[in-house]
Amino acid sequence: PGHLPTYMVSVSFFLHRRRDCLMRRFFANRLLLLMCCPVVASLVQRSHAMRWIQFRHVSMYQRAEKSPTRMSSFSEMPIKQAERESLSMDIILTLCKKRGFVFASSEIYNGFTGFYDYGPLGVELKRNIKNLWWRDMVQCRDDIHGLDSSIISSPRIWEASGHVASFADPMVDDKLTKKRYRADQLVTARVVDPNGCFLGYVTTIESANPSRELARLASRTFPQVESRVDEDSLCRVSDVPESLWSHIPPPEDPRRTGDLTPPRPFNLMFETRVGALNQSSSTAYLRPETAQGIFVNFKNVASATRGFKVPCGIAQIGKAFRNEITPRNFIFRSREFEQMEIEYFVPPCEWEKHLGSWVTTCTEWLVNRCGLRRNLLGFEVHEKLAHYAKACTDITFKFPFGEQELQGIAARGDYDLDRHQSVSGKSLEYYDDISNRKFLPHVIEPSIGVDRLFLAVMCSAYSEDHINGEVRMVLKLHPALAPIKCAVLPLVKNNDAIHAMARSIYVNLKRIHACEFDATGAIGRRYRRQDEVGTPFCVTVDFQSCDDGTVTLRDRDSTQQRRVDINELPQVIHSSLECGLKCRGSRVIPERV
Repeated sequence: PGHLPTYMVSVSFFLHRRRDCLMRRFFANRLLLLMCCPVVASLVQRSHAMRWIQFRHVSMYQRAEKSPTRMSSFSEMPIKQAERESLSMDIILTLCKKRGFVFASSEIYNGFTGFYDYGPLGVELKRNIKNLWWRDMVQCRDDIHGLDSSIISSPRIWEASGHVASFADPMVDDKLTKKRYRADQLVTARVVDPNGCFLGYVTTIESANPSRELARLASRTFPQVESRVDEDSLCRVSDVPESLWSHIPPPEDPRRTGDLTPPRPFNLMFETRVGALNQSSSTAYLRPETAQGIFVNFKNVASATRGFKVPCGIAQIGKAFRNEITPRNFIFRSREFEQMEIEYFVPPCEWEKHLGSWVTTCTEWLVNRCGLRRNLLGFEVHEKLAHYAKACTDITFKFPFGEQELQGIAARGDYDLDRHQSVSGKSLEYYDDISNRKFLPHVIEPSIGVDRLFLAVMCSAYSEDHINGEVRMVLKLHPALAPIKCAVLPLVKNNDAIHAMARSIYVNLKRIHACEFDATGAIGRRYRRQDEVGTPFCVTVDFQSCDDGTVTLRDRDSTQQRRVDINELPQVIHSSLECGLKCRGSRVIPERV
């Protein structure tokens, strides 16, 4: 009975890792007995099964108990891991849940796959990202104008654009488990012995290092011989020739060869009904992208906007919906997401020049305005293009699960305008009064997902360092994106003069910026809490503040502190946030602990 807490935590860890329903029910029953009956607990302690569980997981329990950071959701992993070699998604998931950035949708009903809810801090960060993009890409430019089109529109739009017929991903089914996968997200390869003789195939879900995972599967599947993966045969399941399908196993069991169905198209659009009648004429779709709303409104915006002259663009921020086969990697790929898109209309002969210009513009905006680390960005020039594209360049980001597309800049030609003009019978040509001719402009499309950028910002900003011999976890968010710009902290909460002054400063600052008032806990712990959510500045009101009217202004990244007059505080913080400056070149004060 004395080991009851250990067993409870051990079994909970085991249940978290197991997915087999029978095993989960078996161990859940044992856990109930352990909690209710000490006598049964002492008997079960002698069980070989329970000894195995204790041996397997007791060290993990001990580590969690000694950790200075305790939590009860998403994952029991402590946030502070100074010894980790690279950032993992578990750390980001824990941080997002613990600090109120992102929650799983419908969590009290065990979640709803592919959908997420943004918490108090997540809403602020997401709004800051959209506001910054709108300000820089629309309000600060004379050649781009805004639009907000409807989520549900005429189904003829999606028929004309080709979405109804061809907006699909290749899908395969596991014949035994009935699980479904995207064929282009499964990776397979031949397994051979040292002499090069063929042994079979192994399959895994796409990851940051699929070769390592395939090698692990190969050694487990063929333990009787020394095996290796033939790197030259590595490819996506969607690219496997039809003649080899009988050899391809599902990712869950490499021994079940031929248990995957051949790839077939799966349309990603969500259907809905409009009106009181449930018939085919009432079928409509939730938009899978925001671009088509811009194309069908091109003529309206061009004629109604003064100064609209090609080259010129139309921008939109809005929700889009895709019925993804396997949503994964947190908010990177979900079924409901938000896009920030520009359709930039250019003369047909100038699209190559503008494509290169937009790649540079978007890259610099991500680095200089969003604060993404340049060494985490990359580029991928597409060789295999969509049916509407003349060229496409992706800006990629090194996420914890691998390097993936963050933003796409595509040259769509005049495909969309031409299709809508043909199907609708309405002219969408642009009249150029300089050349005195009409033409269909070509389109450059810089498109980025708000949710993907949100995740990239979190991953890029995450950092750990040592302050006073202690590991500090800090989100080094760009000041323009930080959900809380400034935290006001009274040094002690039982001093009326200090508390009243701190509250007065907080009321004045929150009229200008998003601020937080925190009077609970030691000042060092309050600093760490603000560091974890990326607050650029902390204002500490102490005993000296009551004497000379100054406060301590602490910088998040350097932890340097300086005294600032209360009357100058709003202007100092505002200037630092606007310019992205830090408290440098000031008299350094040791950080309070």
